Amino acid sequence: MEDRLKNLKKVMDKRTFTDLNFSDKHQKAIRKKINHLEVSDEEILLALMQLLVQEKTGHELTSLLRARGIQKFENNEGFLYTLLHRLEQSGSIETNWDENGAKYYWLKDKGRKLLNKAEQKRTKRRFVFKELLEG
Repeated sequence: MEDRLKNLKKVMDKRTFTDLNFSDKHQKAIRKKINHLEVSDEEILLALMQLLVQEKTGHELTSLLRARGIQKFENNEGFLYTLLHRLEQSGSIETNWDENGAKYYWLKDKGRKLLNKAEQKRTKRRFVFKELLEG
């Protein structure tokens, strides 16, 4: 860790967290929950479609989904590309290759309609995306 971050941690330990005490058991339980957060396929699809409102590459999508805490495809990027392929086959997204060989993805009108419907009906998201996920 950089010196400035170590110093920040020391200062925070002295001033901010003086009254907080976690047992080793509690710390382990918290770390376990953080590392094993499960995100449903519907939530992944929603996040993916929200990101595709603007044109993105697969690499950009991977980074942005990871930043949202979605790690289902961390060691299996095939999951992401399978999902993108299903979206493309359903007519929800469009793709294009640039001159450098990068493939870009973005939502078409059909995808935007699905996204709007899913965002409005959060409790019924599973039914909105069912066809895409099972395809």
